Amino acid sequence: MTSLATKPVPLPVPLPVPLPVSRPAPSPRVPRVRRGGRDAALWPLAISLLLLLLICCAALGPLLRGSAWWWVSALVGAAVLLGSALFRRLGLPRPIVPVANAVVLVGTMTLLFSGGTGLFWLIPTPQTIGTFTELVAAGGASIAQQSTPAEVTVGILFLLAGGTGLIAVLMDLLAVTLRWPALGAAGALVPLLAPGFIIDDGAELAALVVAAIAFLLLLRVDVYVRRAQEQTTSATGPRASRAPRRRGPGPIGGALVVGSLAIVGALILSTVAPAFTAGGLVTARPGGLLFGRGVSPMINLGQDLRRPKAGPAFHYTSTGTEQPYFTLLTLDEVIGLNWTARIDGANTRNTVDDIQRPFGLDTTVETVDASTSIVIDGVNSHWLPAPARATSIEGLTGRWYWDSRTRAIASTTANTLGQNYTVSSLEIKPTADQLRESSTDYPASVLGNLQLPVNRPPIVDETARQVTADTATSYDAAIALQTYLRSSAFTYDTQAPVEDGYDGGGLDVIGVFLQEKRGYCVHFAATMAAMARSLGIPSRVSLGYLPGVKSQDLEQGRGRYDVDSHDLHAWPELYFVGIGWVKFEPTPGRGTVPNYEQTVDADTPTALPGGAASTSAPGLGADRLADDSALERGASAQGADTSNLLGIIGLSVLGLLVLLLPAAARRMLRRSRLRRIRSAGGGAGLAWTELQHTSLDHGLVVPVTETPRAFAGRLERLGTLDPASTEALERVLLAVERSRFDRTPARGDTLAADLTLVLRALHAGASVCIRLRATFAPTSLFASLGAVLRGERHTGALAP
Repeated sequence: MTSLATKPVPLPVPLPVPLPVSRPAPSPRVPRVRRGGRDAALWPLAISLLLLLLICCAALGPLLRGSAWWWVSALVGAAVLLGSALFRRLGLPRPIVPVANAVVLVGTMTLLFSGGTGLFWLIPTPQTIGTFTELVAAGGASIAQQSTPAEVTVGILFLLAGGTGLIAVLMDLLAVTLRWPALGAAGALVPLLAPGFIIDDGAELAALVVAAIAFLLLLRVDVYVRRAQEQTTSATGPRASRAPRRRGPGPIGGALVVGSLAIVGALILSTVAPAFTAGGLVTARPGGLLFGRGVSPMINLGQDLRRPKAGPAFHYTSTGTEQPYFTLLTLDEVIGLNWTARIDGANTRNTVDDIQRPFGLDTTVETVDASTSIVIDGVNSHWLPAPARATSIEGLTGRWYWDSRTRAIASTTANTLGQNYTVSSLEIKPTADQLRESSTDYPASVLGNLQLPVNRPPIVDETARQVTADTATSYDAAIALQTYLRSSAFTYDTQAPVEDGYDGGGLDVIGVFLQEKRGYCVHFAATMAAMARSLGIPSRVSLGYLPGVKSQDLEQGRGRYDVDSHDLHAWPELYFVGIGWVKFEPTPGRGTVPNYEQTVDADTPTALPGGAASTSAPGLGADRLADDSALERGASAQGADTSNLLGIIGLSVLGLLVLLLPAAARRMLRRSRLRRIRSAGGGAGLAWTELQHTSLDHGLVVPVTETPRAFAGRLERLGTLDPASTEALERVLLAVERSRFDRTPARGDTLAADLTLVLRALHAGASVCIRLRATFAPTSLFASLGAVLRGERHTGALAP
């Protein structure tokens, strides 16, 4: 029997030792994709598109007055682009998003411009469509009539906002839906390049540089978003090993496409631009445009006068007793500070074969019938050069109509090139006595020709009162203004206004002109008209041609006169009851002084006006001036004041937003990280990253090679942490160190609470200057942005 003592005892079998498992290296952080799938990561792309669009819209600044229009355009563009990002975030199918964007655009425009005619203020109704149609027509007419910089009327504002919205829809379609960001950015080139077609200086260099930076930022953000989506797809998609197929030409190819478009656009611009600049007001080139459809007519008139070689305009013969001035367009309204043409829509009943007798012409005023045969040689416009007070026109090709207020003759379909026509007109021959005896009881139809903005330069009124101090009637006041401007105190010069930066005929330019006393016909005509209005005399400015020079040739047995581009001219017309609109000639050395009576020799030097004095002319007394002041406070002036106030407010808000933008972005980033930590989606590593970034914002050095424990020890030695925050820092440190060996996620609520306690202690322990810098100029935000633009993977360890 074997004893128990000798029974062999089995040795314990050793347990297998687990081999170390190699863990895959953590992938670079990418934007977290939540609801909406891959499209949820497209927010940065939408914001980049909006930034580029708003910068390019700002390039329109030299063409428009004030800045309120930019804020409205920004609102519409933001509604479309940010709305599209929201739709994708909510999981709306990709093909449906452009349709939804169009719906947002229509709703926004209805809310802003329908005047309450929309259903629930958002859904357009037939009445809304009618309102929009009227706004489009009014905006187009205002653009065609105003000079630059133009006053932004409601019609222009509607076109600007609608155009910005349409460009935003197009940009989102190309850049996000079709994934052609570089090609989509080309839509923003429309407002960026527009100044190059309108004004000589074109877009400002700063606007072009900032737009280029915004474009490069857009390409960089697109690359970042693509990488984020590809890594998300490779990690969660059904075929993880296969990267998603790229759509579109990609950022490099897109950049090449846009570069090619820019080169082609520059070539086209170099071909088309002479029709707007070198060609000036009227060009012999086919397709040329009079006034460039919105180009300042006064400025372009000066460009034609400055051309080194005159181009032929037209030639004519006349049976009249005097050689006529040929009117193209009459500027009879001041919007903001600019002279503009109030042109009624084409009335098909106002055919040129039977034009009414001039308004306000009394039968006691002598008239002479005249017939003028005109052959167009080089004028290509929709405005017809014709003598004033035309009664009928024969021989025109196409449909032409006369305006019931200004008597300007225009066509919506035809142009003047190649026209050969005959104008029957009236020559009026009022006497000086008839003009002096004219009443100041002006009809209601001309009261609008008394309006002036309240913010005009004071020198206009002061000079007018000084010059006319010794006059007794409105006519004598007009003669005094004409004589003063034609005196040796003023010099005719087409170059000085451009060189000194006061070209054009706006009231702000007039103020400079009265000081410099150098300019050309535009300045003299606009100045006399403005001073006449300040004295209570209705006035307007006409643009057209001088009579030209007599040729050696004969036509129909009569002397022929040739008119060229250097005969372009501007002159004022003043209204006298019983006579109508009467021409004056204040430009020295140009045109013919009307011979209503024997006036003072124009070459006689006239002393500069002395002290201020009030005129005793009828209609110019205190009561009449009080009435004019009431007119000055009309809707036009109120619109200008409102625009200026909105501009000041807009610039202030913009500056405040620029100041607060980094602070808001940093605060949103911190909240996002804390939210991810609480949801156990960020972990201790993200908490430590936020601690490093906050330390960097408060001026602490964050070396890449420093261990977490060494960094925590350095924070404790600063002496800014109280015992509670020191213990919280230790817990955050332990969680970070544990996460490197244990993949079990830390408790998010506790970790977030500890991190928040440490961050508050760091901020509270800093000086006031450091706290302000950390809030409004966070260093970590700019360092992170620089890393993204350089294409570097952000690790969280930064150095200032």
